[in-house]
Amino acid sequence: MQRRDFLRTAGVGAVAAGLSLPAKAQGPAIKWRMASSFPKSLDTIYGGAETLAKRVAELTDGRFEIRVFAGGEIVPPFGVLDAVQQSTVECGHTASYYYFGKNKALALETTFPFGLNTRQLTAWVLQGGGMEMLREMFAEYGILNFPGGSTGAQMGGWFRKEIKSLDDLQGLKIRIPGFGAEIFSRLGAVPQSLPGGEIYPSLERGAIDAAEWTVPYDDEKLGFYKVAKYYYYPGWWEPGTHLVFYVNKEQWESLPPSYQAAFAIAANDAHLEMLAAYDAKNPPALQRLMAAGAELRRFPDDVLLKAYQVAQEVYAEEAGKNPTFKKLYDSMTDFQKSSDVWWGVAESSMSNFRQAVRRMK
Repeated sequence: MQRRDFLRTAGVGAVAAGLSLPAKAQGPAIKWRMASSFPKSLDTIYGGAETLAKRVAELTDGRFEIRVFAGGEIVPPFGVLDAVQQSTVECGHTASYYYFGKNKALALETTFPFGLNTRQLTAWVLQGGGMEMLREMFAEYGILNFPGGSTGAQMGGWFRKEIKSLDDLQGLKIRIPGFGAEIFSRLGAVPQSLPGGEIYPSLERGAIDAAEWTVPYDDEKLGFYKVAKYYYYPGWWEPGTHLVFYVNKEQWESLPPSYQAAFAIAANDAHLEMLAAYDAKNPPALQRLMAAGAELRRFPDDVLLKAYQVAQEVYAEEAGKNPTFKKLYDSMTDFQKSSDVWWGVAESSMSNFRQAVRRMK
C-alpha cells in the first residue's frame, strides 16, 4: 500500500474511532522502547509490534519513534508487564496470560478455555464495554492496554500417542500453561511449564508426551511433527488468543494528544493485520504439515465434554474469591451467550454447510 493511500485509509479509521489524526510534523521528537515477549523468528506475532512502530512513525511524520526489542534482548520474555509497570521501558507487546501467577483475571484479556472466539473477543473489547473494564484492572499496574493482534483459534497441540478417550489423559505429561494446565490436571494429566525452545527436545527424548504451541504457521517452524505426529484440534483452551500492547500510564500522559491518537490508531491496525496474516498463512501451513506426515485428529467427545465441565468448576471457584475475575468473566460470558446465538444462525451455519458440501464432492 502506498503511503498516501494508507494515510487516507487511516484518516477514515480515525474518524470512526473518534480520534483526530496528528498534524504533520507539529509535535516534539520522542523516542520510546518497546519490549516484546516474542522472538523475531515468530515473524507474524513479533511483526505486530513492528507494524505498530511503523504506523506511528508514518502518522507522526517520523516525530514519534518506537524501537522494538525482541524477547530477551532488554527484558525477559515474561518480564514485559513488570518492565512497563516500572517504566524500565515505555511500552511492551505481550500476552496477558503470561502473568497468570499475578492475577488469574489477567488471563481473560488474552483468552480462556471455551471462551470467546477472536471476533467475539474483539467485539466485546471495542463495543461491549470490555476495554473500560480491562483498563480498570490494568490501572492497578499503572498500565494502559491496547489491542495487540490475534492468532485466531489455536490448535490442540502435538501428541506422541493418540488420545482415544479420557483414559488416555491419565498421567499424560503435557506442556501447557494457565487455565488449560489447571483443567488438564483435573483430568488426570501432568501439566509442564516449558519455554518454547525446550519443547522440541523434551518431546524428542520423551520427557513430555504432548505440547501445545500456537497455530500451524508457527508450529511448522518448530518441527513438532517430526517427534509427535498426532496434531489435535480444536484448541479448546485458546479459542481466540489476543495479544496486547502495554503502555506505562505516566509515559502515556506525557505524550501530546496527537501522538496518543497515532498510537491508538496504529494498535488497531496492527491487531487487524496480524489476524489477517494468520488467516492467510495457516491454511497452506496446515497442508504442508499433513504432507510432511502430521496426522490430524479431533479430540474425542468425552474429552471435550469433561474438559468443558471442569472448566466451569474452575471458573466458579475463581469467581468466588477474585472479584476482578468475576466482573470480567461475567461480562464476557454474558456477551458470548448472545453472540453465540448470532454465530449459530449466520457464521457457523454457513461455514458448516460449505464444509459438508466439500465432503460430498
